[in-house]
Parts: sequence; C-alpha cells; structure tokens
Amino acid sequence: MAVSTDLKEYQNLIGGELRAATGGTLTDSIDPSTGKAWARVPKSSKEDAVTAIEAAQKAFPAWKALSASERAACLRDAAEVIASNGGELAALETQDNGWVIRETTYGLIPVLQQVWLDAAGKATEANRGQTVPMSPTSLGYTLREPYGVVVGITPWNAPLFTFAIKAAYALAAGNTVVIKPSEQAAVSSLHLGHLLKDVFPEGVLNVICGPGSEIGDTLVSHPAVDKVSLTGSGGTASSIARATAGKPKPLIFELGGKSANVLFEDANIEKAVEAICTYSIFTGNSGQLCVGGSRILVHRSIIDEVSAGVKQFLQNPQLKQFGPTLDPTTTTGPIATKSQFEKIQSYIQLGLDEGAELVYGGRSGGTELLPDRSDLTDGYWIEPTLLKSETNSLRVCQEEIFGPVAVMIPFDTEEEAIALANDTEFGLAAGVWTADLSRAHRMVAALDAGNVWVNTYARVGVDLPFGGVKNSGFGTDSIEDYSREKACVIEM
Repeated sequence: MAVSTDLKEYQNLIGGELRAATGGTLTDSIDPSTGKAWARVPKSSKEDAVTAIEAAQKAFPAWKALSASERAACLRDAAEVIASNGGELAALETQDNGWVIRETTYGLIPVLQQVWLDAAGKATEANRGQTVPMSPTSLGYTLREPYGVVVGITPWNAPLFTFAIKAAYALAAGNTVVIKPSEQAAVSSLHLGHLLKDVFPEGVLNVICGPGSEIGDTLVSHPAVDKVSLTGSGGTASSIARATAGKPKPLIFELGGKSANVLFEDANIEKAVEAICTYSIFTGNSGQLCVGGSRILVHRSIIDEVSAGVKQFLQNPQLKQFGPTLDPTTTTGPIATKSQFEKIQSYIQLGLDEGAELVYGGRSGGTELLPDRSDLTDGYWIEPTLLKSETNSLRVCQEEIFGPVAVMIPFDTEEEAIALANDTEFGLAAGVWTADLSRAHRMVAALDAGNVWVNTYARVGVDLPFGGVKNSGFGTDSIEDYSREKACVIEM
C-alpha cells in the first residue's frame, strides 16, 4: 500500500521514549467510514520488537522492587490521564475502527478509568500469600510474585479496552509490559502510550506497532518474555502456541465465540429484542465483539413475534442509524477493515446459498446504505442482517462471522435449547431470557460458556472474571493471572 504524506504520524513507546520504526517505515491507517487513510503508524521490525522487550526486561527489577502502594500510585495517575484526555482518546478509537463516538465516549472511557483504578486497588492483593501450618514444628507459606516481562497482543475491534485489562493488571502485579496493538487499528493505543510516557518509569510500559507476521514470533518467543496474553483469533493463538513450543511459557487466550442468546416462551420479548438490537449483536460497532450473540435461539411459540420485533426495531431510523462515526446521533458504525467487510459479505451470501431465510438486511456498501453521503461512499458499511434457519448445522451457525449477522433458530424444549446452545466448538458466552428462576439456574449450569447472562447480555465488570472454554480460550486478564505462586516450608 502506498502511504500518504500529509497525515499525522504516530510513534512507538519504547524504553520511555517515543520512537519511529527502524528506518522510519510507516503504513497508512484507514478510516473504515470513508475507506481512506487518515493517519500513519510505525511498521516496526524484529529489531524494534527486541528493543522493546529488552527495555521491559531492564526495567523489571526496579519496578518489582517498588511497594504495592507505589505501583498503585502510578496506576491511579494513569486513570487520571485517561479521564483528562477521554474525548481525544474516544475520537481516535472511533476514527480508527468505526466504533461510534456515542459509545466510545460514554461507554468506553469511563470503563477504562475504572479498570486502571481497580488494578491500583488490587496491587497489594497481587503479592499476598497465605500461611499454612504444616505441623507443630513447621510452617508453610506462599508468596505471589510477578512473572517478569508480559506481552499483551490486542485486537482491532477494542484496542483501548484490551490495552487496559492487559497492561493495568500486569503492572499492578509488578510485571513490566509490552503492548502490541493490531496494525489495523493502532492509533488510539499508540497515543495512549504517548500520554502515559511520563506516568511510569522508563521501560515499564512499552507500546509497539507492526505486522504480526513480521514481529509476532519475536515478541512471543523471545527468551526474556515470561508471559503472553492474546485477545484475538484462533489462528493467531495457534501461531503463538507453535512459536512458544520450544520454550513453553504461560499463556492467556481470549478468542472467538459463536454465542447463543436463548429466549424462552416466558421471556420479556421487548427487553430481549432491545438487547439483541443494541448490545448483543446489532451493536454500535456492528457486531464486531467476541461475545456477540450471533445465534438467537427462540422458543417456537414466540419466534414470529421476536423476529417481527427485531425487524421493526432495526427499521426505525430513530433507533438504528448509519452516519458519520463522530456524529453522536449515529448508532451504527462500519466494519473496521476492508478484509473483514468482504468476509462478512461472503458469509451473508453463503447463508442464503445454504438455505437460510433472509428476515432482514443483507445490503452493504456506502452507495446502497448512505446514498446521500458521498463522503462515506467508500466506507465499509453492512446492514444489520437477520437470517432464520431450522437447523444449527449451517456454516453461518457454526463459524464466527464477527459482524452484524445473526441466525435465528427455533427450539421446542429446554433440553433442545441446551443441546443447540452447546453445539459449537466455541464457549465464550451465552444469554438466557426467562421469568423462571429455576430454569435460569439450570441453564447457567448446563451451558458450556465462560460467561452466562440472564435477562441481560454482555454485562462485564472488574469484579468478575472474563474468559472462555473450549475453542474460546483459557485464562483471564485478572490480577490473579498476572502473578505466580511460590511455596515455602520452614522447619522451626
């Protein structure tokens, strides 16, 4: 890709300094609402990756030696910096990946601040052990220690949030960190690195941008790296597993999903429809979320009412509206990258070819969806799309699409609903809508998912773990997972 020459250029944060990639190599960042370049980011090399790792390694002993309260003070300062620069960070996130400004401003920024403050409050917990009397003359106890250098790899759909949960808790536990954002949406992360440059001692926090195909193996397999946390695809997870096979190290994988959102006959249909159309799958970032409820399982007695309700909601221009992503009245943004846009288009056609019924949507492209906005013609726009299938065996029911596409599938019994929900290689999340408390508890126990929500969806909080089972990964970006336990026995 030919890079532009009149765009703002961003730099890596390495060893407390803002640095260009070796040789000054840059690549364009594309605004998905227009399909045009709007910024330039470093195209870092393996040499740059090694430099970042070595900076973190050098900074680790002094950072580890600080008291928990001293580390916590830095984390609280980071939260203040984020709050003070929230408007700018929200706008950068929006322009970089298309997540509409009304959600990045009022939903994302407060959450980021909360994550850093929560990590500060848990800094002592990260190093707290236990005493275990072994006998009248011997005492056992445990210590919790940081791993060392942690590499956090973040995705293009939620760069700032995943930056926060990986860096804040790892730093609170006494680790030093290298954050590697997706080169397809790195601007907000690079700018946050710039803002935090003077908050932490040099080398404690590093941010480096570059193609995973060029610097990924170096970042995860380098002998000085002690732990790796990935939020991303199963393919990337497999690559990391292969790259670290020669020298195994602890890994955290938060991967994809094909989550079921189960509506029973006694569900509050109005609230369930609103959830589907706003924060389950037809979201402000166009369903580009790992927990997206892309399989809507509905009791056969209410399926016509639910599908009609979803269609009516999506047709209402006051509730669902495309437009400039920096306009606070816009509710639905574009797909973050051209390749993902094309992938989603192909899945919609695949679903129709497989025999799924088109209930709503299916259109794509700025010319079709925004005919009065010539500035948005080349953007990656896809209409919220609802398909209906009598079977869960279609590829659109089994494979992660990662976009505003859902398949509605009927069921007749609770047992069938459980079987359908669990009939997937993924296990990240699930939703249950019912007025029957006993049924709710049965479903929570029976569903193969790391997160289950009842009469709501996608509710996460700093006091709850977030992770998956099966092919959705393992481990969590939590304070507990960023320190390791050491046992000791003393004979008195």
